[in-house]
Amino acid sequence: MPPKEKLLHRRVFILLPGNLEQAGSVSGDVRRELVALGVEQDIVRRAGVVCFEGEMNIAMYSEGGRIILLVADDRVELLFSDRGPGIPDIELARTPGYSTAPDWARELGFGAGMGIPNMEHQSDRLEIRSRLEGGTVIRAVFRRGRG
Repeated sequence: MPPKEKLLHRRVFILLPGNLEQAGSVSGDVRRELVALGVEQDIVRRAGVVCFEGEMNIAMYSEGGRIILLVADDRVELLFSDRGPGIPDIELARTPGYSTAPDWARELGFGAGMGIPNMEHQSDRLEIRSRLEGGTVIRAVFRRGRG
């Protein structure tokens, strides 16, 4: 966030690798915090969806990472970063149905290839940066006061 903006809330969540039993808990915490801060219900819902998708991607594909929740007067941001293999083709990853999920994840019902497309659809802005063997950073922005 630009330094001129007043940050109302910041929280960092650490995610351990392969921790599918706990995956989804951060998105619940994020929703509860946004409600407590009086954030618009539409943003609470959309941010919860984005957080869940990002959280699952970190749990399934990386060696761990973090999610940072930022709340300002004009927007909510979710920043996801991981220590993973990176995304070889970001445009392809944005294609609904495209998945590189391992067999074990598919057997659990994951890997439908809708994670990044859902994140993009629910966000007002989604930025993805990734390096092969260097991890991935995703920034999701939700504009407040849109109507």
